[in-house]
Amino acid sequence: MARQNSRVFILIFLGMLTAFGPFVTDMYLPTFPEMADFFHTSSSMVQLGLTDSMIGLAAGQLFFGPLSDKYGRRPLLIAGMFLFLVSTLGCVYSQTALQFVGWRLVQGIAGASGIVISRSIAADKYAGRELAKMLGIIGTINGVAPVAAPMGGGMLAESIGWQGIFWCLFCIGILLLAGSFHLTESLPAANRRKTDWADVFRGFGAVLRNRQYLCYILQFGFAQGVLFANISSAPFIMQEHYGFSPMTFSVCFGANALAIVFSAALSVRFRHPELVLYRGSQGMLAVSILLLAAMGSSCSFWIYETLLLCLLVMLGLTFTSSNTLAMNAERQHAGTASAVLGALGFAFGGIVSPLVGIGDIMLSTGGMFVIGSLGAFLCARISLSRVMKRKTAVIACKQA
Repeated sequence: MARQNSRVFILIFLGMLTAFGPFVTDMYLPTFPEMADFFHTSSSMVQLGLTDSMIGLAAGQLFFGPLSDKYGRRPLLIAGMFLFLVSTLGCVYSQTALQFVGWRLVQGIAGASGIVISRSIAADKYAGRELAKMLGIIGTINGVAPVAAPMGGGMLAESIGWQGIFWCLFCIGILLLAGSFHLTESLPAANRRKTDWADVFRGFGAVLRNRQYLCYILQFGFAQGVLFANISSAPFIMQEHYGFSPMTFSVCFGANALAIVFSAALSVRFRHPELVLYRGSQGMLAVSILLLAAMGSSCSFWIYETLLLCLLVMLGLTFTSSNTLAMNAERQHAGTASAVLGALGFAFGGIVSPLVGIGDIMLSTGGMFVIGSLGAFLCARISLSRVMKRKTAVIACKQA
């Protein structure tokens, strides 16, 4: 009888994999000035390393996801972790900023393996409410990661420098590689897609023809746009507009992240994820309109913070629901479905992030909140109407 991993191991391992992306992108952020001095370059060149890692995280998911449907989760995960270790060493020993930026792209591609395959493993092993619970717990862990990564990097920066932080990432990679070897394959050979390489990537067309799945991932993409609008604007709004210190900003930013964590964990307690997705998106739209009005009238910090917390709570409710429903809708192409879901989220975030800096940041951020929330609400409404029509048709057939 084949050895099976315990539920505790699966939970911890998948949580580490999904939190890997934020650590890859965010942990070294406090060392930007030091790196600019080290490479004798501009801050914008160092910033390009962050951009490249996000491009890699998006593109890598489109690569590792479908290939894991063909060759299995474990071998692709092991290959991704080996590539991550090599690219991290490349970053540490880079002699020029251009070399560093190049290795950051490779590092992002490698790190994407953990993000996309963790969702695929969850979909292989669980379904329905069990899958929702697992993704909810993983989402809770992942909600802490974007806060923990820069804060941890900030505490370590003075003592070990930017290269020391990348050695820390290297050690995390070693742990994940060891976990990958211990992992039992979740996709049996009999369930893998027995197709050639060209057909593997044609799977993208198959999942995108699923209109229900498409509604769910677009809702998630618009919601990610709202999240990245907040992440991109919050440092400037809190520190420059409201005059907070970096430490006070970190505390507020952490509290706001916990709001997403709390609501993502709460969402799994509801029995109907479709309704949670709709109500959460509805709440996002209502609060974002209030936020735009408040920010446009130069509201006090506490009004801004209260409304922002409400927006992030609604956002967290939709994250777990959209991920669960999307993965349930395309279980037969779980790797490809997970890849498209993850890449779309980073794509929406990448589009929105620079837009909040155009003109008055209070108005542009509020505008992005409304646009993203409106798109999420429309997608959630369409998806719910499709579900209700299908259920009505099933009931009618049974009565006939």
